[in-house]
Amino acid sequence: MSKTRSGKRKKVRVEWAEDSPFPVPIPPDEPQRLAELRGYEVLDTPPEEAFDNITLLASHICNTPIALITLVDSDRQWFKSRVGVTVAETSRDIALCAHTIVEDDLLVIPDASLDKRFARNPLVRSHPRIRFYAGAPLITKKRHALGTLCVIDRVPRKLSKDQLEALRALSRQVMAQLEARREIKHLQRQLQDRSRDYVALDKQMNQANARKRAYEEAFRRARHEIRTTNKAILNLADQAIVAAPLCKGPLKSIRNLAQALLELAPP
Repeated sequence: MSKTRSGKRKKVRVEWAEDSPFPVPIPPDEPQRLAELRGYEVLDTPPEEAFDNITLLASHICNTPIALITLVDSDRQWFKSRVGVTVAETSRDIALCAHTIVEDDLLVIPDASLDKRFARNPLVRSHPRIRFYAGAPLITKKRHALGTLCVIDRVPRKLSKDQLEALRALSRQVMAQLEARREIKHLQRQLQDRSRDYVALDKQMNQANARKRAYEEAFRRARHEIRTTNKAILNLADQAIVAAPLCKGPLKSIRNLAQALLELAPP
């Protein structure tokens, strides 16, 4: 089963030629390779013009009706971009690209029907009756092959030296796009993290400012109460000095204390 561009699952039409398995080689770094593949976060993503332009160019340069950017997952090959086919993926056990990812360079098959590795393959003996195949592995900086850029024809043929070199160059462009895509995603996550940090910091600043305003208001009220109370004490002390001159000394001390407290709480 596979998904169409509308998101619906679509069956891959394969007419099995024989009821026998078609084992594919497994790279020795398979766990690390799969981990890095998933780190690119590209599997099952929508089509992107940058990749579609590369497959279109590969198809024109190599003069083939089919060109694919494939990513070899644990049990399938999934097409990030495709020219000349409608399905989005096939099982890994019949994928010619599964053989390419164990190669250091291009895998070229002039006539798959004459190659003992692929002659019984259902994609060769039945629809779409692949004959010619050339695939360039998509190799990361850590030397893991994620998949291929491949071109396919339904008739036996060969590519010129220039066409083969162009296929290699275009495979490097696919990796450059994958690297750029991963870096953009990394930067987007960093930006999101910093945006969240900014929102949290802004919230903390608002809370701190609110507390500061609350403290200022409480201090203003306390200062007002101090001034009001000490003014009242001053008035009472002045009245008591007049009414009770014999207590003038202690009353003046009380008045001086009230005056000092009043000066400590300016308006």
